[in-house]
Parts: sequence; structure tokens; C-alpha cells
Amino acid sequence: MVEHSRRAVLGAFGAASLVSLAGCGGAGGTDGGDPPTTDVNAPPVDRTGQDEVAVAVGAGNGFAFDPAPVRIDAGTTVAWEWTGRGGGHNVVAVDESFESTLTAEAGHTFTHTFTEPGTVEYVCTPHQTQGMRGVVVVE
Repeated sequence: MVEHSRRAVLGAFGAASLVSLAGCGGAGGTDGGDPPTTDVNAPPVDRTGQDEVAVAVGAGNGFAFDPAPVRIDAGTTVAWEWTGRGGGHNVVAVDESFESTLTAEAGHTFTHTFTEPGTVEYVCTPHQTQGMRGVVVVE
């Protein structure tokens, strides 16, 4: 019978736990490989050159947009898609140029085509005090 020290057992358990958790972090980005960009103050994610850009609603902890800051060309359509996390969300432009319905339905989408250059800030009304904000920079 082999006797294991407590330290050896705990060390083995800890290593196994780390290995099993390694895949759980997930990239989480909307394009399947990039980490989430849920900080509205981060440099905008460059999506210029695309006709349509996807933004997740309820990303991260369920109270974020991903990518939160995005750069697009004039004429590009942004399609916000609900993840189903974080409860009911909406997408409302601070300048009142667009507003979606409030819903918690996973897969729900709302689109808006940006035709003029400029910066448009938007929020999720129920969760804006929790920092659920986004920015579209239109070139």
C-alpha cells in the first residue's frame, strides 16, 4: 500500500483542476477567437470594410456589449444579437437616432445602418448604471 502525503494529493488535485478549467475561460469574442471587447473606453475594434457587423448583447457577465467600441464605414449595418444572458436588454442611442425593444430572448436581433460619419454612443437602458454601454465610430 502506497501512502500519499497530503501535500502530494493536494498538488495533484490542484494541477488537475487547472487543466480542467483551462478550456472554460473561452475566448468569448463574437467572432469566435478574439477575447471580448466589452470596455467602451478600449480602442474601437476595427470592422471597416464589412457590410454588416455583429455585436453581442448580454456578453461577458451578461451586462455588456461585445465589441463595445467598434469602428465601421458609413453605410455599414450593425446587427445586435441577444445572448439570452443578463435578463432583458435593449439598445438605445444616446442621441435618440435608434431604439430597439426590450427583450431577454436569446437570438433576438436588432439592426441599424449607419449612413453618416461620426460617433454614436448607445446604452442598454435597464443596465446603463452597470456600465452596459457601447460606441460606434463611423468613418
